Amino acid sequence: MTDILRWGILGNAKIARDHLAPAIHNSQRGMLTAIASQSGRMLDGYGPLKLHTSYDAMLADPDIDAIYIPLPNNMHAEWTRRALDAGKHVLCEKPISWSAPEIDTLITARDASGKVAAEAFMVCFHPQWLLARKLLAEGAIGELRHVQGAFTFNNPDPDNIRNKPDMEGGALADIGVYPSVTTRFVTGREPSSATTQMVLENGVDTMARTAVEFDTFSLDFYVSMRLSPRQHMVFHGTEGVLELPAPFNATLYGDACVILRQGDRQVVERFGRTNHYVVQVDAFNDSALDGTPYPQPLEFSRQNAAMLDLIRAGV
Repeated sequence: MTDILRWGILGNAKIARDHLAPAIHNSQRGMLTAIASQSGRMLDGYGPLKLHTSYDAMLADPDIDAIYIPLPNNMHAEWTRRALDAGKHVLCEKPISWSAPEIDTLITARDASGKVAAEAFMVCFHPQWLLARKLLAEGAIGELRHVQGAFTFNNPDPDNIRNKPDMEGGALADIGVYPSVTTRFVTGREPSSATTQMVLENGVDTMARTAVEFDTFSLDFYVSMRLSPRQHMVFHGTEGVLELPAPFNATLYGDACVILRQGDRQVVERFGRTNHYVVQVDAFNDSALDGTPYPQPLEFSRQNAAMLDLIRAGV
């Protein structure tokens, strides 16, 4: 079996240029081989890459083993399925789908293909979140009772896909997944109910405030595409508080660290400039090349979608 996974990128999105292309290039067992760009725009700085001017041509390329999909949200599930049907491994940007039943069809396609398919939740690979999960499991803050979260930035550009309803844009789709999914990730619990208030602008939710009930704790978070940049996640327990001040885009929103407060005692664990995109791609490469289980398979994504369905139903 080959020891290198040959990657193609479906589209020339900013997240691909800024994060995933460098991550693939810097991964231990991955090689960036091609890009499919309908505009004909290439990626610079990665040596000679093959350029496809259609997405179908990329999927038909026998020299590509894995596809990364950073297309608009409304295209994620379709092209994930088509890539699997073409015999490619697939890493798709979040949300891979809003619909749990649609992810069931992707699970069926994955199983039929024998390939790896996953949603690109890089935060689940960052050591700060792995430590947070460990501390909560060990009871470092006693019994978890409440979680607070926020993710905001200001992007009023009407031409940006996040502000286009026909491309499934909006604050909940783009960034609401972060506080909701990370809460599931560190607790292993599923929600029972949710209520949501949204501010709509031209058919797109530019801000959302959500209250979610779990069996023994609650989650409140707000997300906005019209506020100054901010992120945080705070876990309140009966014996302490756990805080992540830069939970989702560490180094852009501050230093990656976990702050544990227990009475007058405070412990801060710092993580430097860990690149969770590279860690994610390394894990995907290993799973595709060695057949080892991927840490967050589509079954994890299915429950993420079920939670987002619950949140949207609570409007």
